[in-house]
Amino acid sequence: MVFDQDLIQRVYGNFGSRIESARKLIGRPLSLTEKILYAHLEEGTAKSVYQRGRDYVNFLPDRVAMQDATAQMALLQFMQAGRKKVAVPSTVHCDHLIMARDGALADLAAARVSNSEVYDFLASVSNKYGIGFWKPGAGIIHQVILENYAFPGGMMIGTDSHTVNAGGLGMIAIGVGGADACDVMAGLPWELRFPRLIGVKLTGKLSGWASAKDVILKVAGILTVKGGTGCMLEYFGEGAESISCTGKGTICNMGAEIGATTSVFGYDGKMESYLRGTGRAVVADLANGIKMNLVADEEVYHDPGKFFDDLIEINLSELEPHINGPFTPDLATPVSRFATLVKENGWPEKLEVGLIGSCTNSSYEDLTRAASVAKQALNKNLKAKSAFTITPGSEQVRFTAERDGLLEVFTKIGGTVLANACGPCIGQWARQGADKQEKNSIMTSFNRNFAKRSDGNPNTHGFVASPEIVTAFTIAGSLTFNPLTDSLVNENGNPVKLDEPQGMEMPPDGFEVKDKGFQAPAEDGSRIQVIIKEGSDRLQLLEPFEPWDGNDYTCLRLLIKARGKCTTDHISMAGPWLKYRGHLDNISNNMLIGAVNYFNDKTNSVKNQLSGDYGEVPKVARYYKSNGIGSIVVGDENYGEGSSREHAAMEPRYLGVKVILVRSFARIHEANLKKQGMLALTFADKADYDKVQEDDLIDLVGLNAFAANQPLVIKLHHKDGTIDEIKANHTYNDNQIGWFRAGSALNLIRMAKDI
Repeated sequence: MVFDQDLIQRVYGNFGSRIESARKLIGRPLSLTEKILYAHLEEGTAKSVYQRGRDYVNFLPDRVAMQDATAQMALLQFMQAGRKKVAVPSTVHCDHLIMARDGALADLAAARVSNSEVYDFLASVSNKYGIGFWKPGAGIIHQVILENYAFPGGMMIGTDSHTVNAGGLGMIAIGVGGADACDVMAGLPWELRFPRLIGVKLTGKLSGWASAKDVILKVAGILTVKGGTGCMLEYFGEGAESISCTGKGTICNMGAEIGATTSVFGYDGKMESYLRGTGRAVVADLANGIKMNLVADEEVYHDPGKFFDDLIEINLSELEPHINGPFTPDLATPVSRFATLVKENGWPEKLEVGLIGSCTNSSYEDLTRAASVAKQALNKNLKAKSAFTITPGSEQVRFTAERDGLLEVFTKIGGTVLANACGPCIGQWARQGADKQEKNSIMTSFNRNFAKRSDGNPNTHGFVASPEIVTAFTIAGSLTFNPLTDSLVNENGNPVKLDEPQGMEMPPDGFEVKDKGFQAPAEDGSRIQVIIKEGSDRLQLLEPFEPWDGNDYTCLRLLIKARGKCTTDHISMAGPWLKYRGHLDNISNNMLIGAVNYFNDKTNSVKNQLSGDYGEVPKVARYYKSNGIGSIVVGDENYGEGSSREHAAMEPRYLGVKVILVRSFARIHEANLKKQGMLALTFADKADYDKVQEDDLIDLVGLNAFAANQPLVIKLHHKDGTIDEIKANHTYNDNQIGWFRAGSALNLIRMAKDI
């Protein structure tokens, strides 16, 4: 089945003329990123030259994708918008709520029972509003999108930060919050600041143990977790063309870990092969018809320094396998130096668990390369020294891998095949003994490794590598092992060495699947009732946020001054809290419980300025709210990095926080705060972070003059009677200031006359 063929034909029908108009208007050759962006302008044919990193631009994305955890809030908001049907093709994918515990069949059966209420809601609301519904077990959203929906030159937004995975098929795909998705599903344009462009030139060719995963692990080390903020990465060169389509997806997927808006590759033979191999030959034929418009202009590739804001060059022939971590995905170490760092830093040398899969590395190619290493263990009489889990990316990948004997290889060395879902990658892992919080090491082929991310244990050292490297380390059981150079002693007492992994980009006998797990929506959903159980503790209809009352914010209490890294995992944890993603009041009880309080170096312990006692962050926030007092959160650099979850913005809004004031923001979180009617501000002088004291009363003045490109004034009234007046910058434009005044962007949609 080919989805959206008519849509793709329409997009391609306008593509050439819009690109030619943009090229003439700008007066120079265009990168691929620029071609796709200018082809998706709300205005149609370009009428303005947009300045990178400065101008806000309205776009019309081709589709919306939502995973089950974020879809709940996105669709609860859409229900408020008053539309009868989504305006663009949209899908929901049930991949986040399946707890990894005993194995695929048992875990999936348990999830269908424990999450039946949420699945019934998502299935019914999808059916009513014309949304495609992918059932539990169908697969991880980004693998399913790559197999079924992504197309070269398209533009998609999704309520998950790793939506960017579709860049592996030449698509501009961007992670957003549910309010952004709601806008697009309601037929409104989507606003984005025109990005800066980073070119990544790949030369040479991968060989041996090096893989596509190592490209992005190295890039993460170069750019760090915030080096891509406000930027799109465009990969090109002979090396790029040599990487498989799913390998390209891996690279784009983990681009979220450097803060990049998205990443993209130009259309090539690898993409064509993947389209044909996944049953979409018609899309490949359409793409071939406009092939020259699905790559950058030749001049860009000949002299990239003239066309990109920054340029990175990587020789794939020299690229060494990397292992990133612990506790941050940008701490990149070549495998040849890894053992030394393990010893120097005192990281636990014993590897407890190796985990492969996730939306980043769960393709057929990934499984074949890992299985080739596992098969060597069997042939060379080695036993895996660590526990081992395997997560296929989709039912199509799982069914085909089982047919081809790959899963049997994994189970023979002691591996456990988990459900086609996110599982441990997002904290949905019932890991036995994690509650003891013992210091230990795990290695994954996932994308993130923040503290507590996988198992809730802050002392679990998570390391990120390719599936084949993870498999090799799992067999060795030690972080001081180097599979490129070291030998292992087998069960016979003989030293043996692992050979280089071998993989297949596509199954030789083609993909096969009995039931993909897709449910098409009703043609007419007008009579379908959305199912929400009365008195539910998992689903809660939303009440609109109150609009701004026209007054300055005065006497705000400092709720917390967060020290250091404060990701969306710290602001709104996943794991066991996923069950409340559709219930704003209940999930608000996890607000900022993982953030470190600057004043006592503790988590979930802040001073209640009214009582003088220390309490849990959500309880103190509720106390202020119940007493009619607003609060403010102060944060450090790159505040809100990580997942796109808008709950991290909605919870503070719901609990009476008026302002988030930080040294710098991650892009998606800043956008989410704006959508919910919050004030997202940054210190004009980052050193002013140090001036904020625990007992301050804080005023934000001049809100009646709130305007684009104009700083706001904040007064810090200290306990000793002194006052510090500081300036706070913002990136709001006139439209976004309208969201603040209305109370949220959704409030403006609801008030629109054409509903």
